[in-house]
Amino acid sequence: MRAVLVEEFGGPEVLQVVELDTPEPGAGEVTIDVAYVGVNFADLQARSIGYRVPGLPFVPGLELSGRIRALGAGVEGFTVGQHVAAITEGGAYAEIVRAKAATVFPVPEGVDLRTAATLPTVLPTAYALVNTVGRVQPGETVLVQAAAGGVGTVVGQVAKLSGAGAVYGVVSSAAKADYARKLGYDDAFLTDTFDADVRAATGGRGVDLVLDPVGGETMRRSLETLALFGRLVSFGNASGEPAWQVGQPELYPRGRSISGFSILSLTATEPQVLREIASRAFELVTSGKVELPITAEFPLAEAVGAHRLMGGRTSTGKLILAV
Repeated sequence: MRAVLVEEFGGPEVLQVVELDTPEPGAGEVTIDVAYVGVNFADLQARSIGYRVPGLPFVPGLELSGRIRALGAGVEGFTVGQHVAAITEGGAYAEIVRAKAATVFPVPEGVDLRTAATLPTVLPTAYALVNTVGRVQPGETVLVQAAAGGVGTVVGQVAKLSGAGAVYGVVSSAAKADYARKLGYDDAFLTDTFDADVRAATGGRGVDLVLDPVGGETMRRSLETLALFGRLVSFGNASGEPAWQVGQPELYPRGRSISGFSILSLTATEPQVLREIASRAFELVTSGKVELPITAEFPLAEAVGAHRLMGGRTSTGKLILAV
């Protein structure tokens, strides 16, 4: 089978299309004939710095859609040929993937496999950030960093559905700001000035909830945009900056709080909780309440191009690979 292999960490050019042996499912596993793969920023970090990679060589990729190829011992509830979406711990950039049955989901009725590739990580992440961890209350204000990216595209819509009074986005360019507004953000601010813009938009009060996948200095500035008793959820460190230390001086005076979320950690440690969150999240797509725009598609053999586009920080929405 064809797969994209990384034998050394580096730029997009280290992604090589090779022939590998076809995997067979073990106990509690399935194999899937892959149709589409979702491209995530975590894939770029895996390729460049070894993020969540146990060792070299490895096949990147965390989410996919396709058809069940074979069932391992003890697997129930799936049939060969069934359309599914899956989260993996790597290995999705391939024609055939082995996955734990606990992190494989039937594709909801009415959803095609192309769209299904965007569901496994993005939608449950967005749902959990807003409802499970962020606990948005009716009328509250929300600020979303990287609002034009894969999760950002969806999380603003989910926040509105959950009753948020106003949802603001932070982006890196005027074009991305226009894109975010078209997808339902009340307004979108540029990275350089977002903290001042938030104060102006809220009459100096600040926002109740910040969702931040960027980390570093952006996270520090985001914390300062919080209203009294405001909450910040960190779900990534796309900036690559050293982890920022937060303590009593930043949190005590205005009763602020910080929490974290990782869909990949949940996949590894609490797959049943993941299934519950995913089930509720997928309903938003089948009901037509949430739009997941795919803005670029590349063949598997051109994964290099997908990584270059996402790494250039000019992309919006979701990128996928067609297998």
